[in-house]
Amino acid sequence: MSLQSLDDVYADYELLEPDDRYRLLIDLGRSLEPMPDALKTEATLVRGCSASVWVYPMAREDGTLHFLADSNAAITKGIIALVLAAVQDRSPREIVDDDVEAALAPFDLGRQLSSNRTQGIPNMIALIRKTAERLAA
Repeated sequence: MSLQSLDDVYADYELLEPDDRYRLLIDLGRSLEPMPDALKTEATLVRGCSASVWVYPMAREDGTLHFLADSNAAITKGIIALVLAAVQDRSPREIVDDDVEAALAPFDLGRQLSSNRTQGIPNMIALIRKTAERLAA
């Protein structure tokens, strides 16, 4: 299943009450492509997240990066889906050049969710950006 664009997600998100926003994030997380358990290793584990989060990058033949990701927490999995909506299937150079934090800013996740739920977002983005930088060089 392909992820919606951030703009499409935000069009729905901004109209919702806080409880419904949680449900939207959970639904987004459910829409993530399944990540095989064999890829959930120490090497793919994102550090600094309150929940377990794994991100596995794959370079495609067309030069884009595709990410598999998962979490053991439903809301966190939805946050991952938002992050991936900003970077999925883009070139490493595009990922490096884009401001993912700014793309996520309209969601105001810091106000919507507890700091425990959002503390790992910069680490997820940093891992994705580091992978993109390595491949863009």
